[in-house]
Amino acid sequence: MTVEVGTQAPEFTLRNQHGEQITLAEFRGEKNVVLLFYPFAFTGVCTGELGALRDALPTFVNDDVQLLAVSNDSPFSLRVFAEQEDFTFPLLSDFWPHGEVSRAYGVFDEEKGCAVRGTFVIDKSGVVRWTVVNGLPDARDLGDYAGALAAL
Repeated sequence: MTVEVGTQAPEFTLRNQHGEQITLAEFRGEKNVVLLFYPFAFTGVCTGELGALRDALPTFVNDDVQLLAVSNDSPFSLRVFAEQEDFTFPLLSDFWPHGEVSRAYGVFDEEKGCAVRGTFVIDKSGVVRWTVVNGLPDARDLGDYAGALAAL
């Protein structure tokens, strides 16, 4: 079941594309978080979505907001993906235990072995304030994320 608006966001610690540990808790009291789950690096829709975020990065990574993108890829593949696409925001690996964080947020597709397209806007106190979940082939509208952030 997907994490609902108004509930506390599940805590996690994951490694980014550089092997550094990133926790949700480190942003508490400091920044709102856009937590974006995507199926796999190097795929067309995922690359397009993350590229659109890269191109609008000041909206999603600034003094008030942090973008965290999560997939079930290994940190090694995420590093190559980030370098190839010039993604400077954290790409987090939910590779092992496989899909543990994706499952906690209710966006892991057991049959496919990957996260579906789920996005959670989490406020500075760690509460989920907005969410959208799309199927694997359906890209999300990043304008919706910007609107949710503006409403905080």
